[in-house]
Amino acid sequence: MAGYTRKPLNAYAERDNAQNSDQNNPIGAALVVGGGIAGMQASLDLANTGYKVFMVEQNSAIGGHMARLDKTFPSNDCAMCTISPRLVDSGQHLDVDILTNSEVVALKGDAGNFTVTLHTKARYIDTDKCTACGDCAKVCPVPVDNVFEGSLSQRRAAYKLYPQGAPDAFAIDKRGVAPCRDACPTGQRAQGYIALIAEGRFEDAYCSIKKDNPFPAICGRICNARCETACSRGMVDEPIAIRALKRFVTDTMMAEPRIAPKSVARKYDQPVAIIGAGPCGLTAAQDLCLEGYKVTVFEAQPVAGGMLRVGVPEFRLPAEIIEREVADIVVVSSDQRFRPD
Repeated sequence: MAGYTRKPLNAYAERDNAQNSDQNNPIGAALVVGGGIAGMQASLDLANTGYKVFMVEQNSAIGGHMARLDKTFPSNDCAMCTISPRLVDSGQHLDVDILTNSEVVALKGDAGNFTVTLHTKARYIDTDKCTACGDCAKVCPVPVDNVFEGSLSQRRAAYKLYPQGAPDAFAIDKRGVAPCRDACPTGQRAQGYIALIAEGRFEDAYCSIKKDNPFPAICGRICNARCETACSRGMVDEPIAIRALKRFVTDTMMAEPRIAPKSVARKYDQPVAIIGAGPCGLTAAQDLCLEGYKVTVFEAQPVAGGMLRVGVPEFRLPAEIIEREVADIVVVSSDQRFRPD
């Protein structure tokens, strides 16, 4: 048990007010490591006696090994029937905080007065907003082994550990920053759009590229491809042809009838002026427009694009490619303007 300070919450407000005239007084708290059948029962027992309970579970949902079983030994009872009431009660109890994707890394102090340090992996999905509809898993292009089922099947990187899991929300598995993305100056999520290309979802791949990089068709032609230099596949045989794949998907989409990007409504009254319509200036203009600012870009040359337009030969980078990418940036916001001087 350890000291913990909190404010009264919902149905427990009257009880806490009666027992604690000064809300700054510490209230007893307990830490339960592991969200299996024993951890859930211990948490509920402690919470029902008035303690604040923090249940730490390394997986994205509680339930432990029992959630993976069909029957229990030796009674041959249904395993899920046994833990389902505890899953519901643990998830709904006001004095039980479930900390998923978390592990204990340090413990200091004495019995009854200690401090715990936890390491929590990012879930990448807000449990308060997730409705567990499963749409993210349906469109996720990355298959991985389903460890929960003993790697006998596959699931998507966006997943729910098992249907009855608590909290009732999905999570996304990531293994840190990919070497290709770390090497890219724009932070391009190459592994994401390559997975979409592999599934034939070219429009989704193109949209994924445009989120990080406003000039995908240009980079598909003249980028120095630092991502390919850092590609881990190069340690096996050859790096993935990331630049060529970017050019392929952009050329494929540009061959289709053009659909202009949706304009973004202005949120702020403060206008922003950007000097120079080169790659940096145009990228900054788009980012500011997406945040809701009115942007005006000033350029000394009669055309936008900077050195892309006046420093790269036409046979390497056709002018219509630059004009197409610049036009997409200009229409992002109806208030954005480009003014050649």
